[in-house]
Amino acid sequence: MRASSTSFHFLESTSLSRGPVDISRSQLSIPRKLFFCRAKFGVSYKAIIINADSGIDGSFSSRVRVVPATLVAAEKEEAKAVLNLFLKKQGLSNAVAARTINKSDIFIDHLVSRLHSVHKSRYLVGRELTTLEIRDALIPYLESLHEEHGSILVDLLENFPNPPCQEKPIGHVSPSHLTPESKKQRAVSRVSETGPAGQLPPHILYLIDLGMDLEQIKGITRKFPAFAYYSLERKIKPVVEFLLDLGIPKSDLPTVLTKRPQLCGISLSENLIPTMTFLENLGVDKKQWAKVIYRFPALLTYSRQKVEVTVDFLSEMGLSAESIGKILTRYPNIVSYNVDDKLRPTAEYFRSLGVDIAILLHRCPQTFGLSIEANLKPVTEFFLERGYSIEDIGTMISRYGALYTFSLAENVIPKWEFFLTMDYPKQELVKFPQYFGYSLEARIKPRYALVKEAGVKLLLNQVLSLSYHNFDKVLKTKMKKMHSYRASSDTNSCQDLQPGIE
Repeated sequence: MRASSTSFHFLESTSLSRGPVDISRSQLSIPRKLFFCRAKFGVSYKAIIINADSGIDGSFSSRVRVVPATLVAAEKEEAKAVLNLFLKKQGLSNAVAARTINKSDIFIDHLVSRLHSVHKSRYLVGRELTTLEIRDALIPYLESLHEEHGSILVDLLENFPNPPCQEKPIGHVSPSHLTPESKKQRAVSRVSETGPAGQLPPHILYLIDLGMDLEQIKGITRKFPAFAYYSLERKIKPVVEFLLDLGIPKSDLPTVLTKRPQLCGISLSENLIPTMTFLENLGVDKKQWAKVIYRFPALLTYSRQKVEVTVDFLSEMGLSAESIGKILTRYPNIVSYNVDDKLRPTAEYFRSLGVDIAILLHRCPQTFGLSIEANLKPVTEFFLERGYSIEDIGTMISRYGALYTFSLAENVIPKWEFFLTMDYPKQELVKFPQYFGYSLEARIKPRYALVKEAGVKLLLNQVLSLSYHNFDKVLKTKMKKMHSYRASSDTNSCQDLQPGIE
């Protein structure tokens, strides 16, 4: 945004009466704002309260800033652009992000008011904000909303300031002037404070009874301060009992809650259960919910739009509905990957190696969470430098998707160096790249030593993939055949040396 040459005027309001503020369970607090328009020299203005200080008697003094309507309109467009970028980074498609923004006019006004509140000193001297300043002011705020509200973020934006199923504890609303760090400190103090009888708060005692310790709870609260204010009876206990009913062992609950404390802030009837039903309709195995939630509890806090974007991508890559359901069951983490920033570029990289993307996604979806620069390219370059072709590497990753998940320094290089001491051609690894998935010390070296000792030849696949019983059986069979062949050869040699009978 360019600086405007338009002159600005201040209106000072010494007091504006304000009655008691009713903070309902379903409302978010919005900075007070006052809008009015007037015409002056053909320019439309809006007056915005940018600094409000509460008085002891319930009144508050305010500095009212008159801002041209054209500037407010420009800031709204900037705010929309920032919100659009943020929503797409959360996995929403262009169409869904645009639709959400079109339904979020009140929230956009709220973002503009927030700009005026955060940068009030800039407006007081008549300087407009740059695009970068606007992004720096709004993105951290949007991230904090996403962290707190998760799966209902879109609903929050569209229904602002009355998002469905959002509960704000009465009497515990943090003052707007608190910094994020002071909010964390206040939340941590809340979970560790003791009452008159020297007891911790009831919800903390309940969590400790589940197997969590106080330091663990403090750690969760530092990362997610809202956790300190969740009601035991209305929030935490119903979710915990629901998870236990799904088959999650009590001993696993501390891990689940540590991974995703936001679960305790979501309505069972209006969010969790409908989300699970939605995922089951996509193919998630309902019998596996305990394992799915333990692996990735955040799955239940994502919006339907984000899940649908991932499912659409998987379908686009050629996966059947059945395969998509299996992937979401085995590796629900894939929903957390941004389609445009992560999944699609990774698919293009593997496609350049000649890999069938659908097969790779079905066999090893976790490969798509790796960094192209830090993980994928170094492994590819390693094999190229050792004489393998792009086609060879594509075949290897197609046959063994987990190949790229291994550390070069700790896994691939040591096993490669030992492979060079084995009596196999390099192409044996193209046929059996699973070699890199076996333990060097516990499997590869001991078995190869037995093969060498026996003096027989086995395929690399036979050496490593067979069970100990079958490996021993194959080894003995090979040794028996080898001895029979040698005995036969010796007999034939002796007959050849016998003198002829005249």
